[in-house]
Amino acid sequence: MDRLSRRNVLAAGGALGALGALGMATPAWTWAPGGSVAGAGAGLDPRYVWDEEADPLVASLIDRGDVPRVNELLRTWTRNGQALPSGLPADLRDFMERARQLPAWTDQRKLALAVEFNNKRGLYLGVLYGLASGMMSTVIPKEARAVYHSQGGADMKDRISKTAKLGYDIGARNAYQPDGEMIVTGVKTRLVHAAVRHLLPQSPYWSAVADEDIPISQRDIMVTWHSLPTTVMQKLTAWRVPIPAAESEAFLHSWQVGAHLLGVKDEYIPASWAEADAQAAQVLTPALAPTPEGVKLADILLNLGSVIDGGLLTKPILGAFTRFMLGDQIAQWLHIDREPVWDTLLRTAWGPFIAVREGLLPFPLAPSAYWLFDEFLRKAALLFLSEARPISIEIPVTNRPT
Repeated sequence: MDRLSRRNVLAAGGALGALGALGMATPAWTWAPGGSVAGAGAGLDPRYVWDEEADPLVASLIDRGDVPRVNELLRTWTRNGQALPSGLPADLRDFMERARQLPAWTDQRKLALAVEFNNKRGLYLGVLYGLASGMMSTVIPKEARAVYHSQGGADMKDRISKTAKLGYDIGARNAYQPDGEMIVTGVKTRLVHAAVRHLLPQSPYWSAVADEDIPISQRDIMVTWHSLPTTVMQKLTAWRVPIPAAESEAFLHSWQVGAHLLGVKDEYIPASWAEADAQAAQVLTPALAPTPEGVKLADILLNLGSVIDGGLLTKPILGAFTRFMLGDQIAQWLHIDREPVWDTLLRTAWGPFIAVREGLLPFPLAPSAYWLFDEFLRKAALLFLSEARPISIEIPVTNRPT
């Protein structure tokens, strides 16, 4: 039973109260494993499923003091086809050799086609990963609290760059090839998640606000997953961006493989966009809510544009795009002010801009605002998908100090 349930039980004062409180908690898991890439499964609620392989292993690495040496060794492991560094603890090496294997259902043809999709839609993906997915993460309470109170929350610029690296790596032309980095990024991120599960329950700050005993369940990972590919495809569809069905399926497949590498059980990974939308409707949309931690994280994200601003990616403009993509309710939760000029421009001109960009309307009709939108896309892609520089994803050993 999670911490929220125990608190509600105490407040309710009895068994009947406990039943009522539990009924108001997170909706029961009803998504059928038949809709997964596995096609079957036990159907257990992923709120109570974590990582049975990585969690005890990483907890042991931390407790026996091996993490600093492991991090030093793993800094040299950067390419998918590269051998693991010598000197790793035997139990970690054995786990990583298993974890780095692509699932049997991997379709290399689809992965190759996903490269074509990413090349065509890279500018859209930049702004969507950052301002749809990234900002949405700040109103996913469990994610916002876990990020803020873990070690990564103490240096958000570094934390954000490592998160952006996953978006960069999965969209790279060689993402899953021997010279790519997505397998490495997936396995290292899986180790980080296991470390956070071990460390965060020891934080009095997280424990004081969390509604769970152990963070980053399989359900939590899929909630975050849906804030990325599912949300991106929903937005592209809403914008009427013409995408061939095969490319759409390929994009999904690249993220299905990514979820597997993060340690998600195959029975929780949707097999189609229809199944992804159905699962997201159950686990993502109802989970969205404001938290003090999320508001602080959103403010940090909105100020990121200053590093490449050039007078374009100012905080008000990023805020207006966030309101346009995620709606008034989320903008209000995040204390994002209305921007009369940009709000109106986005509502009236974004649809025609997309149509012009996709060749559905003749270019000579494009007003000057379309050039501004196009430049914004380029700048946003640079901001959120420019992590080609070396970034080391490392296992933490502490939580955020305050």
